[in-house]
Amino acid sequence: MSNYIHVPPGSPEVPKLDITVSEREGPGYRQGALQLLRRLRPHWRPEEVTLQLFTDGITNKLIGCYVGDTRDDVVLVRIYGNKTELLVDRDEEVKSFRVLQAHGCAPQLYCTFNNGLCYEFMQGEALDPEHVCNPDIFRQAFKFIYFKSRHFPCVFAELIARQLAKIHTIHAHNGWIPKSNLWLKMGKYFSLIPTEFADEEVNKRFLSDIPSPQVLQEEMAWMKERLSNLGSPVVLCHNDLLCKNIIYNKKRG
Repeated sequence: MSNYIHVPPGSPEVPKLDITVSEREGPGYRQGALQLLRRLRPHWRPEEVTLQLFTDGITNKLIGCYVGDTRDDVVLVRIYGNKTELLVDRDEEVKSFRVLQAHGCAPQLYCTFNNGLCYEFMQGEALDPEHVCNPDIFRQAFKFIYFKSRHFPCVFAELIARQLAKIHTIHAHNGWIPKSNLWLKMGKYFSLIPTEFADEEVNKRFLSDIPSPQVLQEEMAWMKERLSNLGSPVVLCHNDLLCKNIIYNKKRG
């Protein structure tokens, strides 16, 4: 959806804290995380705070902060990866987060800081391939997804499909007719692709295994011509539906 996502009136403001959290493990990110917690959980004693690293990817580093063993209250600190702002519009990400929160589709966003954000921990398990093959999670079999009577050959678990359908029905453009930002994003990504690598072996593999920029450009033009004429509705989308981005709460089903 184009960049006029509208946050609903009455949505709580999200404070921006002038704090930078180091990406380095141990004392590095602990010091920054404790600075955030002094504002978000002033009653927590710093020496009692436990930090658990959940992810350490190239896009984000995600750290859970809590006190005690029950983990009833966990603050997630997400540190943005280096130069990821070239790929992700962070202001739009926060807007989208607030829109989803207002519609009950996201946890509470506590604050943003110079190189990340803090939000509520959702109890449950991040799915993996074993989970999605489990009949208890994939109960009631599969459901095919239909759009305007077109039958797509993909199947979703009913629980996941319901949540996605809820997101897709969110009206977040304040009366504007939404336009897809797919081609804008694709063009931006295309402008960032490398032309060569310093490592000789990597460069050799890059040149032999990856289609040339010209071929990719032609494919993108072909997709734009075909997909733009389908008349599919433009809706708010997740855009990164990996197993690990889906949290399953067994108690709540």
